[in-house]
Amino acid sequence: MTESFRRSGEYENPYEGQQNPYQGQQNPYQGQQHVSAPVNPVTPANPVNPEWPPPPAYDPATEASAQAAPTALLTEQVSSAPTSRRRTRGPIALLAAVAFVAAAIGGGTAYGIQELTGTDTVASSSASTSVVPTSQKGTVSGVASAVSPSIVEINATSNAGESTGSGVIITSDGEIVTNNHVISGASQIKVTTSNGKSYTAEVVGTDSKKDLALIKLRDASGLKAATLGDSAGVKVGDQVVAIGSPEGLTGTVTSGIVSALDRDVTVSTDESQGQQQGGGGGQWPFEFGGRQFNGDTGSSTTTYKALQTDASLNPGNSGGALIDMNGNIIGINSAMYSAADATSSSAGSVGLGFAIPINTVKADLSTLRAGGSD
Repeated sequence: MTESFRRSGEYENPYEGQQNPYQGQQNPYQGQQHVSAPVNPVTPANPVNPEWPPPPAYDPATEASAQAAPTALLTEQVSSAPTSRRRTRGPIALLAAVAFVAAAIGGGTAYGIQELTGTDTVASSSASTSVVPTSQKGTVSGVASAVSPSIVEINATSNAGESTGSGVIITSDGEIVTNNHVISGASQIKVTTSNGKSYTAEVVGTDSKKDLALIKLRDASGLKAATLGDSAGVKVGDQVVAIGSPEGLTGTVTSGIVSALDRDVTVSTDESQGQQQGGGGGQWPFEFGGRQFNGDTGSSTTTYKALQTDASLNPGNSGGALIDMNGNIIGINSAMYSAADATSSSAGSVGLGFAIPINTVKADLSTLRAGGSD
């Protein structure tokens, strides 16, 4: 292939011996100011001024490039790749931006920023959002410090007696999520925040089929609302923290892992059963796998899918928070396993607790705000 190349000067001059037809003519451009460099008359792609002499019968550059075709092809392939990438960069960037917006709308933003009565909002986020300070991220103490101000103790009084449970603040003006069995049938509800301040509360709505309730503090403002996470992203083995008031011990923190998902837990919807939570030494009864625990569930029951955890839960933890290591609420603690007799005050957690997934809670909030379904 290298033999086909000519050395410089080997081309014959096709105009040799011919008279220059323009010899002696006046240069029409003489004395004019050049605005730009003259166009190369040899390049076919460029416009040719008719006043310029006609091009030679052949283009040496074209012939040389044709003889070096393999090299030119390689050069074109290499140089065309960046051009292709540049052309697709715009659409890809656009699609990425659209995907980001769609994810934001379809994730925490779409549901989490909800309008409530007045101007308050529910704080919600994906599991990747951290409310724990960077210096304490991934630690139980960091989670406890960040989330404890959003967890309250609930004392409910009714004709059947008193019950003690926990709750999670979801708005700064005092909306609180808890279990239905904690406040079921209550004539008076007293709520104590982590700083010791007490409020009275009213029931906004209940949903006994999901064992959920929404209460509202009177004359409350400036409270720290918890961030509701995404229980769909929870995996077995994830580390979690539980905060509540077991046996009336306000602000108790325990930790563990998520030990199972989608456990079918059956709990009582009977109001009289609800007054056995804490205080009096009883435990909230529930049924699992055809067996009853913590006492008789009664004839009126409901079943839901629960997160299972080995974080220690005891009577009084009901309605409290199950939290991921970013400080997001992923569940509302609702039941605990205990093989001990329900009348025994020494019964406690053996590492099998259950929580209502927070996505179930979020899906039910509008129903609860409307007064509930029962």
